[in-house]
Order: sequence, then structure tokens, then C-alpha cells
Amino acid sequence: MTETRAEIREFLSSRRARVTPEQAGLPAYGGNRRVAGLRREEVAMLSGVSVDYYVRLERGNLAGASESVLDALARTLRLTEAEREYLFNLARAAGPARPRRQRPSISVRPAVQQILDAVSDAPAWVRNGRHDILAANSLGRALYSPVFDDPRRPVNTTRFTYLNPAAREFWRDYDQIANDSAAMLRLEAGRSPHDPELIKLVGELSTQSELFRQRWASRDVMHHRSGLKRMHHPIVGDLDLNYESLELPSEPGLVMNVYTAPVGSATADALKVLASWAATQQTAKSEGHCQPQSR
Repeated sequence: MTETRAEIREFLSSRRARVTPEQAGLPAYGGNRRVAGLRREEVAMLSGVSVDYYVRLERGNLAGASESVLDALARTLRLTEAEREYLFNLARAAGPARPRRQRPSISVRPAVQQILDAVSDAPAWVRNGRHDILAANSLGRALYSPVFDDPRRPVNTTRFTYLNPAAREFWRDYDQIANDSAAMLRLEAGRSPHDPELIKLVGELSTQSELFRQRWASRDVMHHRSGLKRMHHPIVGDLDLNYESLELPSEPGLVMNVYTAPVGSATADALKVLASWAATQQTAKSEGHCQPQSR
């Protein structure tokens, strides 16, 4: 509870500091404001609550705050959809103890793997909220081969991003990927604050990466649903891939990522080469397992 109160305090104060009086539609008198962004009194006025009540909220007392109050705060602080979700998760965590959210899965059902394998022309893989890669099709494993080659287990894209030097070459937009990874992980921490494996992962990253500590301290949160991912693959070179992140309704907490490229593009041609390389690797591995042992 102490950690939750501290997180509420830091999150609300950091979001308040981002909003200028001009953005909030307030007149700015003079240039000698002592705080960055809005004052507490201004947030209270714009949210329709008393100053004393807002001060209690920002000190971590979100327990019992109504949905209408939280919605008003979200509007005043100009929260994104992900930030609003995070605020509501913090309010739930501050309230009476509730049944804990089921821990993110560590495996997938055979039917999910069959779906992945049926997607033959596009890299596809499934992750949990901690960013562990739980399953992938052949092309997905080939695309993410540098991530799978990391000896640390479970295979985890955020651990790879922050702790493996190869990540800076693999991700062509490394700074953006690092920012997004930490923001997505913090959003998951709001959903599953008691997940011991998530706590362990955040601790590992915090102790071994100064960059992660900085990104984590920003308290940014975000969804990861679609966009462009630019990579430099060690086998086929530069790739510009569109991605879609699809939640699996039958597997709460799991997301399937699928990567595609426009037909006829250089990236589409590179994916064909990558698929051929993956097939060659698989054949070599299968033949290696079938070799008779020497006596």
C-alpha cells in the first residue's frame, strides 16, 4: 500500500506538471509561476472538487474516488487512453483488497500454436504482459532470432532491448523502442501489481540498466496496438514492417503480434529470403537430430 500511495503521488504530480495553464484554458498572469504546469488549486477547480480533496488524492488517497472524479481528473490532466487506464488501476490498487489478477501465462494452448503455424507468409508470435515470447511461427522465430539467441530465459523482448548490446543494431529506432518497452511494462505493472515475475523483471532491469531506470522514472504508459517497426536483421538487412497487436479473447493477457510488408516492397522480398533461410536452418537442425551416433 505504501508503494501504491507513492506511485499515485508521483504519477499525478508528474502529469500535472505537463499541462500548462494555456492548454487548460486558464489565463497565465505574469511569468513567475513557482511550479511547472498546473497548480493543485487549478486542477481541483477544473476537476470540480475541493482543493483539500484533490490534495488528499495526490498524496495517494485514491481509495474510494468515484469514477466521475477519476474521469474529471483524466480530462483535466489531459491523460491518454493508456494513462487513464493506469489511473483507474492505481485507484483499484489503493482500495480494499480484491482477488488478485491472474498471473500472465507462461505457455499457450496447442490450438494457438496451430494458428501461428498456419500464418506462413508473415512473422507472428505471442507474448504475455511481461513481454515474454511464449510461442512463434517459423518466420517469427527467424525475424526475432537475435532475441531468441539471448541466453537469458524466458525469451523477453524488453530484457533484450535493455540488456543485450545487439539490440542497438537490431532496432533501428532504438530510443523509441526503449521508451515504448518501459511504458508498456509500466502499464502492465498497473494491471498486475502483485505479479512476482514482473516485479523480478523490473528489479533486474533497474539494477542493470541506467537507461531503464530513467525511462521507468518517467512514469509514461502506453498501449502497443499497431504501427511501423524498423529493424536491421543480421541475415537480410533493413526491414520496414507494419505490425498489428491482437488480443486473444480466449487467453486473457496474451497478445499476438503479426508483421507484414506491402507486396512488391524490398521488405516483402527480404521476408521471402528470410523464410528460405529459416527453412534451411530447420532442415539442418532436423538432419542433425537424425544423424546416427558414432561408436
